[in-house]
Amino acid sequence: MGKIKTATEIAAMREAGRIVAQALAAVRAHADVGVSLKELDAVAASVFSDAGAVPAFLNYHPRWAPTPFPGVICASVNDAVVHGIPNGYRLADGDLVSIDAGAFLEGWCGDSAISFTVGQGRPEDLALIAATDAALARGIDAARIGNTMGHIGHAIEKEARRAGYGLLADHGGHGIGKAMHEEPPVPNEGRPGRGMKLTEGLVIAIEPMLIAGGRDDYQHDGDGWTLRSLKGKRAAHSEHTIAITADGPVILTLP
Repeated sequence: MGKIKTATEIAAMREAGRIVAQALAAVRAHADVGVSLKELDAVAASVFSDAGAVPAFLNYHPRWAPTPFPGVICASVNDAVVHGIPNGYRLADGDLVSIDAGAFLEGWCGDSAISFTVGQGRPEDLALIAATDAALARGIDAARIGNTMGHIGHAIEKEARRAGYGLLADHGGHGIGKAMHEEPPVPNEGRPGRGMKLTEGLVIAIEPMLIAGGRDDYQHDGDGWTLRSLKGKRAAHSEHTIAITADGPVILTLP
């Protein structure tokens, strides 16, 4: 079961989410041909520092990872689906970039991700990003009192599969609050009526990860963090932290 948040706690998470959204907007505005992923990481770090927020990803070390994560953001390019390390790679014209960012403000966490192209984006990449955003929107709309986790997963899956895309296997969203990752897991596939029933005050991160070509499988890079699609297929990632309320889902990671 997820930890139910009060209205006051959700309001505090909204402020954390606002800072994350501002960091993502700043990173996207700075991203251009020739800019390195490390430079984008520094942009996000500056936004967090100026706001008095603490990066959630920096030095995060889950049990499965060989080393603590070395960046403020996850920066995944082209066939890197998620968890890309912001290194010295310089963006090239037409790159598809996914940026995931999280931060704590006054002890509460916000987590969000966006995908975009640099320079002249390929039409197929723009379609992939649009489908990922649409899958996120469908998942959010299903996050209503009385529905189940299966409703969210089904909504995401239906949108992705209808457009012919794969969904990163074994990965999905999560509960969030005082910790970045809390119960419950939030699936990107499912059946309506299955899984935990959604209740008022539950706060979750919903994050579809779509892969071109229709396959779900992936491989690990040697860094132990980056998950990469097979055969160079491009991927996109979109995420919001949302609260389930009596008035419907409320997105907490908007500017």
